[in-house]
Amino acid sequence: MSDDQDPVWISRRKMRWFERGDIDGFFGLALDNLVQMILIVTLCQGVLGFSPALVYGTILPGVAVSLIVGNIFYAWQAKRLARQTGRTDVCALPYGINTVSLFAHVFLIMLPALLAARQRGLDEQAAMIFAWQIGLLACLGSGLIELGGSLVAERIRRASPRAALLPTLAGIALGFISFTFLFRTFAAPVVGLATLGIVLMTYFGRVEFRGRIPGGLVAIAIGTALGWTTGLVDLSNAPASETLGLNLPGPVLGNLLASLTLDQVLLYVSIILPMGLFNVLGSLQNIESAEAAGDRYPTGPSLAVNGIGTLAAALFGSCFPTTIYIGHPGWKAMGARAGYSILNGVFCTLICITGTLAWITWAIPLEAGMAIVLWIGIVMTAQAFEATPRQHAPAVVLGLLPGLGAWGALMVKDGLRVGGAPFSPDVVEKFRASGTYVDGVFALEQGFIFTAMILSAVTVHLIDRKFVTAGLWCLLAAVLSLMGLMHSYRFTGADTVGAFGQAATAWALGYVTMAAIFLSARWLVLPAAEDHTVKAMQKKP
Repeated sequence: MSDDQDPVWISRRKMRWFERGDIDGFFGLALDNLVQMILIVTLCQGVLGFSPALVYGTILPGVAVSLIVGNIFYAWQAKRLARQTGRTDVCALPYGINTVSLFAHVFLIMLPALLAARQRGLDEQAAMIFAWQIGLLACLGSGLIELGGSLVAERIRRASPRAALLPTLAGIALGFISFTFLFRTFAAPVVGLATLGIVLMTYFGRVEFRGRIPGGLVAIAIGTALGWTTGLVDLSNAPASETLGLNLPGPVLGNLLASLTLDQVLLYVSIILPMGLFNVLGSLQNIESAEAAGDRYPTGPSLAVNGIGTLAAALFGSCFPTTIYIGHPGWKAMGARAGYSILNGVFCTLICITGTLAWITWAIPLEAGMAIVLWIGIVMTAQAFEATPRQHAPAVVLGLLPGLGAWGALMVKDGLRVGGAPFSPDVVEKFRASGTYVDGVFALEQGFIFTAMILSAVTVHLIDRKFVTAGLWCLLAAVLSLMGLMHSYRFTGADTVGAFGQAATAWALGYVTMAAIFLSARWLVLPAAEDHTVKAMQKKP
């Protein structure tokens, strides 16, 4: 046995706060967080009309507080786990802004609030402040749900087979991460393919550049240089110097309290509740993903700090919840340990409070680093198959489909918006005439993370012939459908959105029918003939 395999020798080693792999991990995680912050600036100013003073002076400093809280804790948590286990390969849980909640808070909460304020006759400044305050309310509600969910999440985790947790993440990784960045890679092939080649060679080929320069750093450096020479960087559109300046975070308790009226809480609970539950379940699945990669973190504290990070965001002016990120196996495979989390927290804090975000996003094109995020999506999808029992592979495949369906719904909606088509029930018949059942796409999109988890769990238990358990999972799906947490949707002027409280009766009935079949299976079915043959052959000497 070599020294590297000797557990006694390993136990005498200590994992350092910073390893070489933390540099690669930092570039990947920081890029992902950078994308979210770019979206915050773009959507808050371009869609909501928020002033630069509100975005750069209050919202981004609030984002900084929420990110530093979690990144420091998860780095400490990784170091503690390394010390307890005597291992040196522990990777911190990745952490950042929740992308799905970001879009939901902008388009489903703050934009309707802004339009309602205008209809009531408020001027633009007052309408902007009102919409921002409602965003704070939504962020506070999400944080409370995340914090409360930490008390029961471990029970959910123990009751859910691994093949029910990992495929849900893989579907998101394959659709929203891998496909999205793959399309962008081929839209800018000189930069995209060059950086993709570097990332695939160094990470999958397990090689490093001479001088021990991290592959992620090389990819971003070459991608940035190619971006400048091929015109991806618009030299004539440099940010205004006024964006630079120190903006320290401060509590916004008065604005938060102004949003806590009963009518506002009841008006937006249909969005806040399902999004909060979505964040809890997504973070729970990412903790399971980390354990599948070899790092077992306690569920309660991990989720609780995530909730505290979201509450800190609301208290200091950010409208956007945080989450335990997808991608732990990818960061770990890069060699990231604890330091990459600290580096990410410090980097995000500095660019949020100094106004340099606008300059960074101008100088370094997204194409320069997106291959790293694409690689994360690939690793996440592969893990869903590698970390589950081989016989459960069909459950993994089925668990991928709702996430891909939700991504397909996004593509359909973008197409409708580009074409100027209205979002109304009329569009369903037009799609059906071409053989596309878009109403099924819209229904699958709502609560898809629950759908993926439940269908995967049902399939696992059917494979293991636990028919009663499979039936109980179907009854859970029926309850969620009746509550409007799955499959229930309504049309708005430019979208289809979830309709919490509006029962998805047809789908609930379908799940009840499935449950009835499975619960009565013990009286209706027998093992297949080939199964008897296999067992007989196994008994032969």
